[in-house]
Amino acid sequence: MAGSTGITIALPDEEGLEISLSEPLTQEEFVQFCRNNPDLQAEREPNGKIWIMPPVNLDSGYHEGEVFAELRNFSKRDGQGRAFSPSTGFCLPDGSTRSADASWVSWEKLNPLTPAQRKTFPPLVPDFIIEVRSQSDSLPRLKRKMKDIWMANGVSLAWLIDPKEQKTYIYRADGSEEIITGFDQQLNGENVLPGFILDLGLLVD
Repeated sequence: MAGSTGITIALPDEEGLEISLSEPLTQEEFVQFCRNNPDLQAEREPNGKIWIMPPVNLDSGYHEGEVFAELRNFSKRDGQGRAFSPSTGFCLPDGSTRSADASWVSWEKLNPLTPAQRKTFPPLVPDFIIEVRSQSDSLPRLKRKMKDIWMANGVSLAWLIDPKEQKTYIYRADGSEEIITGFDQQLNGENVLPGFILDLGLLVD
């Protein structure tokens, strides 16, 4: 496997562990790495670095679960696509493989996938994603991920929800951004996911 020598491992911090390889893993090799290490939640960056994320704490797990459950329940009723859990990886056009705390993909994008693509990290960009900041997440790093990864690769609408500060950062495909302050608000899926409403009060401890 490429990268089996020349491995550099950054000291872990609360956000995770960064592994740099002298030769970047190909997409196929990264898939095999994940199959060989099923207990790890990993992402692959365009430069070949692998990022290993730690489990989240109890409160953060609750927040992520509530957000995904609301999106999943709406998606089942709506029938226009499917919602995917935080464990789902997507192979993006920039060569990275990423996962979001909740994501939604239309049938228009899902239907062309082959059976083989469905059993690996599919080469597609979600229409809509949600990231929920955990207690250990760096807000500047998450904001960079939203703009430089998700939006730059073609996501239509993205929400970064910060329970710590009770703020939500909204990113749109046209480049506009909005900050919603307070969890006494509701978010809506706009023209990307019409009819989807998330009551932020669900995330108040």
